Amino acid sequence: MAKTDALRQWTATYRFARISPRKVKLLTDLIRGRRCSEAMDQLRFNPKRGARMVQRVLKSAMVNADEQEADMRSLYVRDARVDGGPTYNRWRPKDRGRAHPIIKRTSHIVVAVAEKKSKESGA
Repeated sequence: MAKTDALRQWTATYRFARISPRKVKLLTDLIRGRRCSEAMDQLRFNPKRGARMVQRVLKSAMVNADEQEADMRSLYVRDARVDGGPTYNRWRPKDRGRAHPIIKRTSHIVVAVAEKKSKESGA
C-alpha cells in the first residue's frame, strides 16, 4: 500500500551536445540523488565546461516540474545520465601524405527530477 500514488518525475534532455560523454559523466555522477538546489550550487561553482551544459538541462527539468505545480522545495535529481551521440570523423594531415583520424564525440545529456515523498502518509 506504500505505492498508492505514482511517482511524479520530469525530464529534460540536451541532445547532440558537442562534448565527450566521458567528460560529462563526472558531473552527472556528482549531482545524482541530490536535492536540486544543492545540485545547482555544485554545478555553478564547478570549473568544468560541461557543468554549464548539465546546469542548463537541470534548470529546464526544474522548470518543467514547476509548470506542473510541483513542490519546488522537495525536488531532487532522480536520474542523471549521459549517453553517447553520433561521432564526427575528421582527418588531420600528417607527413608524407598520410592522414590521421580525429573523432569528435557528442553526448545526449538526460536529467530527471522527482518529488520526495512526504512522511505524512506513513502509519
